[in-house]
Amino acid sequence: MPSTYLRRLVATVVALLGAGALVAAVPPTPTGWSLVWADDFNGPSGSLPSSSNWIVDTGHAYPGGPGNWGTGEIQNYTADPANVSLDGSGNLRITPIGSGQNWTSARIETRRADFKPADGRILRIEGRIQMPNVTGDAALGYWPAFWALGSPYRGNYWNWPGIGEFDIMENVNGINAVWAVLHCGVNPGGPCNETTGLGANRACPGSTCQSAFHTYRFEWDRSVSPNQLRWYVDGQQFHSISQAQFDAGTWNNMTGHAGYFLLLNVAMGGAFPNALAGPTPTAATVSGRPMVVDYVAVWQSGGGTQPTDPPTDPPGGVDARSTIQAERYQAQSGTMVETTTDTGGGQNVGAIANGDWLRFDGVNFGGTPARQFVARVASGAAGGVSGLVQVRLDSPTAAPIGDFAIAGTGGWQSWRTVPANIAPTTGTHTVYLTFSSGQPADYVNLNWFTFAT
Repeated sequence: MPSTYLRRLVATVVALLGAGALVAAVPPTPTGWSLVWADDFNGPSGSLPSSSNWIVDTGHAYPGGPGNWGTGEIQNYTADPANVSLDGSGNLRITPIGSGQNWTSARIETRRADFKPADGRILRIEGRIQMPNVTGDAALGYWPAFWALGSPYRGNYWNWPGIGEFDIMENVNGINAVWAVLHCGVNPGGPCNETTGLGANRACPGSTCQSAFHTYRFEWDRSVSPNQLRWYVDGQQFHSISQAQFDAGTWNNMTGHAGYFLLLNVAMGGAFPNALAGPTPTAATVSGRPMVVDYVAVWQSGGGTQPTDPPTDPPGGVDARSTIQAERYQAQSGTMVETTTDTGGGQNVGAIANGDWLRFDGVNFGGTPARQFVARVASGAAGGVSGLVQVRLDSPTAAPIGDFAIAGTGGWQSWRTVPANIAPTTGTHTVYLTFSSGQPADYVNLNWFTFAT
């Protein structure tokens, strides 16, 4: 039997055994939904989560952003496998380590920052998580969370809460409760009562939040008017918010942008745990209790249980003649994403060197042949360092249908638009951008690309 079938079968069987059992796979796509993105955290024990899917945040703040991540939390986030790694059994573990006021932990966020329902659709964001298994005084200061931030936060870091924040699962101090919170508008006060937000909480059904896995889900419903936001634990709704509660400007600021990125972290100390228990952590707080994540998945209503061919929902399903943002790849090797100063802002893909590649699924060229590839590139490479930007179809080892050479442009943010001829191309393809150079050094950044007739 195909491995995909086996994985779905295992997930179904375990689901029948109860919420407390361990699962190493994303569950089958529900009828009437299509899978947008998922990670089941399968991989060797001690390895970091997939760099194609996740960015590992480090330190006490984003560069240029508010200190202590804007919340007063005290830990130093690291990429140390002791703080963040796969367990070899299909789970991610984020583990705070420390004592007193000296702690390390981890925070990861999805590379994709475009999670948003299409008009008339429902977006469903879900994770199966066991909170750190610690309670009472030993848990003071623990602050696990599964949440989403509006994409304009990246590269700005001072536009919260206007860009929106959906807290899908929050917990503090080992209390048997899940908090669901919306942050929006202005701080302090405003329509979301900042810095508190508009929230609700309840105990986890059956077993406690700390002693077992539970499924936490958030839905953004654009199929109804006014739109709705809904929160669930183990399929039981316990919080909802309507678009009708907000003025048009507030709603548009948090929903009118490109979408959201997802985050998983365990903070230590800070405003929320301190508000309930006084200064935390304390001398009684114990080290080393992980938040364990079985999977994270994003679905959208519409479509069947299998992706259509060609895809009609993200990821992929993009018009070849549209402006395709480089950071919206479906897979990559060797690159990084960074904030760009190019016109329009946003992000670019950087640190590109020989042998690196980007993959874009479901690029639709239509019936009229595309004959040109156009890319927005920059290079701060030293003299004598150059390379090729190549376009390949359906395989990273297929013969290129076109390419162009790039050398230093005067800086890694000194952008220019470069065209290249390609073999006439129609239909829908997986597009690979591959990068080839005779030198090992980074030689190009890529902001966006498109195809033309």
